[in-house]
Amino acid sequence: MPFLHLDQLTKRYGDHAAVDRLTVSVEQGEFVSLLGPSGCGKTTTLQMIAGFVEPTAGAIALAGKALNAVQPNRRGLGVVFQSYALFPHMTAAQNVAFGLEMQGVGRAERDKRVADALALVGLAGFADRHPRRLSGGQQQRVALARALVIRPHMLLLDEPLSNLDAKLREEMQIELRAIQRSVGTTTILVTHDQAEAMALSDRIVIMNHGRAEQIAAPQEAYERPASAFVAGFLGKTNELHGWGSTDGGAATVAIGPARWTFQRAPDGPLVATVRPEKIAFAAPAAGTLDGVVRTRIFQGNHWLYRVDTPVGGVFVIRQNAGGAMPAEGETVALVWSAEHMTVRPGEAAGAGKGGA
Repeated sequence: MPFLHLDQLTKRYGDHAAVDRLTVSVEQGEFVSLLGPSGCGKTTTLQMIAGFVEPTAGAIALAGKALNAVQPNRRGLGVVFQSYALFPHMTAAQNVAFGLEMQGVGRAERDKRVADALALVGLAGFADRHPRRLSGGQQQRVALARALVIRPHMLLLDEPLSNLDAKLREEMQIELRAIQRSVGTTTILVTHDQAEAMALSDRIVIMNHGRAEQIAAPQEAYERPASAFVAGFLGKTNELHGWGSTDGGAATVAIGPARWTFQRAPDGPLVATVRPEKIAFAAPAAGTLDGVVRTRIFQGNHWLYRVDTPVGGVFVIRQNAGGAMPAEGETVALVWSAEHMTVRPGEAAGAGKGGA
């Protein structure tokens, strides 16, 4: 039995379905992210789990117990909001202790648990500081300590890192994952940041228009996207029109003059998806997809290229290994393996049989 189970969970506002028959199971100790663009239903889902929003239909069960009719303060959940929601007139220790006071925990045990929680998030020496004397990252840690100190059944995180600058956000991602692993608390994160979801999660629920487009481990969703939306939302990707044909037991995928062999592929027009970092440069030769480097951009640890080809513009990412790289205006061949390409039925753009 899953630790958390959402069964056909739905929330409607008039004719609009913010969440549409969402079914997700989460195992105990798992870190799962609800990922998607604004308006996809991820925050509404989190609020229904927390009890702040009443579902229109469907069920929520935690450890086998139905939660739909349980009041938010009785669900045993820890919540960290985007704004942190710290009390400005209270010190860090007083903010962390607030939930324990509401539970009637005795002073001695309360003080020990507050000290332990602050130490867990690296703020042992900041107990007497008010929020105004704490940095954004430190305030985020206080909010996390306050959520964890009550020993929740589950931790709910509503875009808790979005207010931090890029460098601090990356540092906090590492710390948040380390803390979650050390405590073992089942965690649900809402985020619109693909890199954040992939860095932190055991599994990702990619949402679009209130539904789950794919539920998978980060690498699986990235390498094997279940839909065009997932492929486009999780990082950069290339969609190339081509043609598939089956001859006996094998299938051939053609993109321009280039050919790949697949065990199975659509017959006729298809769309192939390949990530930019899976594409390498080679010298033009017979049967390669050739193009001209239109733009190259140096981004520190890698180069980002746009190459114009007979099947359209192709993005290429190559790591900066310090060697010579193709220049703008140079003719190159683009090569990649079949295992790094996914194909689905589609219409070839201006293509006849044998190429796009």
